[in-house]
Amino acid sequence: MRIVVHGQDAFGKAVLEKLLERGENVVAVCCAPDKAGRAEDPLKAFAREKGLPLHQPTSWKTPEALTLMQSFDADVCLMAYVLLFIPQPVLDAPRLGTFQYHPSLLPAHRGPSSINWPIAMGKTRTGLTIFWPNEGLDEGPVLLQKSVEIGPDETLGDVYFKKLFPMGVDAMMESLDLVKAGVLLKHDQRLGDGSYESWFKKDFAAVDWSKSAADVHNLVRAADPAPGAWGIIAGAKLDLFEPQRVDAATGAPGTILSIDATGMVVAAGQGGLRIRRVRAPGGKKVAAAEWAASAGIAAGAVFEAQPAKPA
Repeated sequence: MRIVVHGQDAFGKAVLEKLLERGENVVAVCCAPDKAGRAEDPLKAFAREKGLPLHQPTSWKTPEALTLMQSFDADVCLMAYVLLFIPQPVLDAPRLGTFQYHPSLLPAHRGPSSINWPIAMGKTRTGLTIFWPNEGLDEGPVLLQKSVEIGPDETLGDVYFKKLFPMGVDAMMESLDLVKAGVLLKHDQRLGDGSYESWFKKDFAAVDWSKSAADVHNLVRAADPAPGAWGIIAGAKLDLFEPQRVDAATGAPGTILSIDATGMVVAAGQGGLRIRRVRAPGGKKVAAAEWAASAGIAAGAVFEAQPAKPA
């Protein structure tokens, strides 16, 4: 079977690596255009290392892009993390079509930040979907789905790198095997309640300490490692990572109740949070106690109630 891999970053590379380990016939690799000032895409570097035909169209909406996909004479295209819009004729160019990975249980959490939002909303389960995309936003018939638990203290990084990333690579291979066996459609994802959320941007990650400790905990987890939840203290923005609930904490919201080797406990509504690592502007992530000592911050200091939006 002639296979095109279309993707980017570490996930696209991992999918390509697995295909080559299996001895699959990868006839072309397509990845996102280079960006000035950014490191080379891992998928691009690996494809070049393996001597595979590599293509980086700036747009798939042109007649030339369609001709390019048709020139591969492919049986199927595997889309592993693609952000560019792909028109239907390009999706349909391979004989069996194109299937795609998405890290949510579609139709829930369509959109580019589909791992952040369920954590921020306090959900306890999420998952991944392999589907046949159409020109809608993360829409199309589903080939398979797998679900995972969101642990009570798990962050965005935990859920993605420890669960949805490795499971997703395996699911792409399982999907390819299903396609080889003639399974092209499981069900239509539109037969359920759906949602679309846009990018989980830095603005969304501003902490309002007057909210419940549960809500603040979910927000900080959803933004860890990126874009980083944040608050303003002593006139400076501080990013917050590795949160833990401290239900017994009491105090005015935003007040630092204690600082020690286990982290910095900050009061919120109905409890508090222990923040174990932080990042000051222009700095690296460090233990909260290390930052506090260097910044001259002690218990009793207070985060601003309504942090200004970052510049």
